[in-house]
Amino acid sequence: MTFAPSEHLQAILKNLPHKPGCYLMKNADGTIIYIGKAIDLHNRVRSYFDNGVFDPKTLRLREEIAHIDFIVLPTEIAALHTEYHLIRQHQPRYNVRFKDDKKYPYIAVRWAEDFPRVEITRRMEQDGSRYFGPYTSAWSVRETLDVLRRAFPYLTCDRQITGKDERACLYYDIKLCNAPCIGKVNREEYRANLQGLMDFLSGQSDAIIRQLRAEMNEAAESLQFERAAALRDRLKAMERVVERQKIVFPANVDQDVIAFAQEKTDTCVQVLFIRGGRLIGREHFMLDGADETDSTEILRQFVLQFYENAANLPNEVLLPEEVAEAQLLEQWLRDKRGGKKVALTVPQRGSKAELVRIALENAQETLTMLRAQWASDTNKQTEAIAELQAALSLPVPPSRIECFDISTLQGTATVASRVVFVQGVARKAEYRKFNIKTVATSGEPNDFQAMREALTRRFQRYADAISGELGVTAPGKKGDDETWRLLPDLLIVDGGKGQLGVAVEVLKQFHLFGQVPVCGLAKQEEEIFLPDRVHSVLLPRRSQALFMVQRVRDEAHRFAITANRQQRAKKGVVSRLESVHGIGAAKRKALLNAFDKDIDKIRAASIEELMQVKGITRQLAELIKASL
Repeated sequence: MTFAPSEHLQAILKNLPHKPGCYLMKNADGTIIYIGKAIDLHNRVRSYFDNGVFDPKTLRLREEIAHIDFIVLPTEIAALHTEYHLIRQHQPRYNVRFKDDKKYPYIAVRWAEDFPRVEITRRMEQDGSRYFGPYTSAWSVRETLDVLRRAFPYLTCDRQITGKDERACLYYDIKLCNAPCIGKVNREEYRANLQGLMDFLSGQSDAIIRQLRAEMNEAAESLQFERAAALRDRLKAMERVVERQKIVFPANVDQDVIAFAQEKTDTCVQVLFIRGGRLIGREHFMLDGADETDSTEILRQFVLQFYENAANLPNEVLLPEEVAEAQLLEQWLRDKRGGKKVALTVPQRGSKAELVRIALENAQETLTMLRAQWASDTNKQTEAIAELQAALSLPVPPSRIECFDISTLQGTATVASRVVFVQGVARKAEYRKFNIKTVATSGEPNDFQAMREALTRRFQRYADAISGELGVTAPGKKGDDETWRLLPDLLIVDGGKGQLGVAVEVLKQFHLFGQVPVCGLAKQEEEIFLPDRVHSVLLPRRSQALFMVQRVRDEAHRFAITANRQQRAKKGVVSRLESVHGIGAAKRKALLNAFDKDIDKIRAASIEELMQVKGITRQLAELIKASL
């Protein structure tokens, strides 16, 4: 089906300049839904509307575009930088972005001060401080500093340091501060100690440990046993950190290793930090908007967003595959590193490829763990259910939630999905899909009619189940009617007021309005619409209720898209099956029945297996194999 932009969009596309810049795509409500950058705005933006585009995400995006703004910039590097800040500011739902719109913690050494303090901060400023990070959790930063402070004691108080105070604080007594306040160390000695801390955080641990061990031995030989014991304790603290670090190269190399894992709508990126040939740490980051996005674009957006705020850049970044616009990113990274080269490398073999494999394995394990934590954390689920009941004024806790979503591609192969969550956990055995059949004959917009048909069929099944029209199941087997017989404590329809109105009409048709609470969930601002309220409900951004509702909606969306793809694939293969000379309706039906109505099984079957079907000769079997 040929896609035709509106006259308004055609006028914009025709007059876009052939210059570098950023473009901001908006929907009918004026909400920014996608931000991109281009070396040639005219050519890049027009490419979204080519009829040769088959990417599902782009096809959905362009159907929502009502207006396009653009910003002309002097260079593509400037456009890249501006793209990052615009995405961070507007958080468009079609862009790949960090899942948490928060500032990540850093370790800051206030080097501009005479006696620098070491702090945890979430903001990097041009104030002369030295920064290390970002880290994904403040507790991991504190854990690191708790250990390192025993090796490199430092100030945490607000004293004005003169070296003439009468007595030091408790931290000196427990050997966590070297007491410059009472003159135990002078400015140069204190700063040298902090320089050692910064070198250690940068991965230069071997040289520091060798130097410290030499000082300890020298103190012992000089009979300075108290100093030797203090140095021994510092060495033990450093070695505790080093024991966690795996030697990966004998050479002094600085690298970051990046890989990502995906499962359903979740994407986890893992970064390994190699400094001085040693693995000094790893961090993971969850992404939004990465499902159905090309892996090269996921990597491009992550590299852009991560290194825009990274305190230190390595010589080399190892990646699992080529990244989009690699040369441009290398130039941008080189500029951020003060002109020093940063190579983006995709290793194919050897120790570097092994590092990428380790990063991938860590990403997969981390994602599995995070998903399991959500599924098993009953406290959060209980909290989410209670919050949702209060926010929506529900008569009972929404222990059973059903959510419906529609997926279509330009009006073809329209499919509705129903997912079920019980006590906050997905009940996948009760997921159902509906192949929509009435859209073409309805005067309503496609999504509304598709939603109407799906909900009508669902609650007709309920009516049939309670009246016994689904029949009696065999002894010892649970009937399919059980999933239809149970009414939800909350029915969610994906969409705004229009979809909610359709759901209300269907519930009234079955005399269930008032018995089944219903709401509509709009994607843009996560607004929840209720039948009896003028204004929408916005759940607190960090609330467990919002996380649960998003999870339910995302799962319904994923299931609908999967069903839509399967439907399109089947239609495509069936149409090719129909075009095979000698395969009529009867033989086509016999083939489908013989292979469980599974087109993939027909495609994978051998010629001999196809010939087992009544009416299929060797010649027809060979034609089928050639056509599919």
